[in-house]
Order: sequence, then structure tokens, then C-alpha cells
Amino acid sequence: MSVETAATTIPSGAIEIDGKPYMRNAKGALMPAELVKAADKLEDETVRKVLAFALDLSAQIARFKAHTFADLNAFQSLLEQEYGARAGGEKGNVTFQSYDGLMKVQVQIADLIEFGPQLQEAKKLIDECLVEWGAESRPEIRAIVTQAFNVEKAGQINKAELFSLLRMDIADERWKRGMDAIRDAIRVTGTKEYVRFYRRSNPQGKFVAVPIDLAAA
Repeated sequence: MSVETAATTIPSGAIEIDGKPYMRNAKGALMPAELVKAADKLEDETVRKVLAFALDLSAQIARFKAHTFADLNAFQSLLEQEYGARAGGEKGNVTFQSYDGLMKVQVQIADLIEFGPQLQEAKKLIDECLVEWGAESRPEIRAIVTQAFNVEKAGQINKAELFSLLRMDIADERWKRGMDAIRDAIRVTGTKEYVRFYRRSNPQGKFVAVPIDLAAA
């Protein structure tokens, strides 16, 4: 029976000093190995083993991503030479598909967005509208506003709900000024490139994503 081993080697938690084994605890102190509980030793060993495989997988995914973009860019360069234009245009979003239509690879370029201080002014104007409208305001609008400005993580705004506010056609002048303030607050700080993979069993079927991340596997 074969035993799978990781290519990456993580040092053992045991440290030998003057011929005696020790283990360093989370506070940095050296503990004689015989005083460390068997369960703690096994946990330490298990974490080191699993992390070694995780580091190997992380490096493999990084190489896979680099090779994938290199292959797709090489293909796009050939198209550019033949037709004088790059697939996907200036934005870079493009879909590549197998000849039988059963597999496709999508490359998407997404803007990285942050919001400036104008967002606080937008929130004030929107709150004024909701207070004045009172019971007449639609509950779904209140819900979207609450979710849009509900901080998900430190310093982050619910962007999807915030952008949904911009699509609402409301004639109130303060609401319009609030929407202008949101637009003025939007700052594109960079871009990020994504690649996604899909397959299906027949040309009439729906494409199913091929999961790469652990959460989706």
C-alpha cells in the first residue's frame, strides 16, 4: 500500500538540544517533548503534514494559472497577427470554445473599485429622502439602501446593492444628487484578471463550471 507524500518538506516540530527533544510553544518557549500532551503532538504533526500538501497545491495552481494565461495570450497573439485585432477588444473579456462546443474558457477583466468620501454625502441625501417619504417609500428601496451601506468587512461597502441604487429611476432631486455623489465616489484603483472553465455533456446542455477553489469543490 503506497503512502502519498508531499514534495514540500516542513520541518518537524521537535527540536533537539543536548540530545534532548523539545517543542516550541505559541509563546516561543521551549517545552521538553515528554511534557507535551500526545494529542498536541499529533495535532502538530497533522497540521504540518496537511500544510505541506497545501503549499504544493498552491504552487501547482500558481503554475497552472501562469501556463493558462501564457497559452491563451499566445493564441490571441496569433489572431492579432492574422486579423490585426486582439480577441476581446480593449477591455480584454473573451471566451474561447472547443470545436465541439462542449468546453469553454472565459477570461474576464474586472475593475478593482473603492469609494471616496463623497459616499458619506450620498448616504446623507438618501437618508433625507427616506425620512421625508416616510411610510410612502417602498420597503424594497429601504432594504436595498440598508444593505448597500451595511459594512460587510472593515472599510468595505456592499457594491452590488450600491450599484442597484444607481439603476433606480427616482425623480426626487436630492435622490439624484445622492446618485451623482455615488458616481463621483467611485474610484477604479486597478484591474484583476479572472479565468473560468466550463463544460457540458452535449451541445444543448447547460455549461457547468469546473471548480478550482476548495470552497466550490
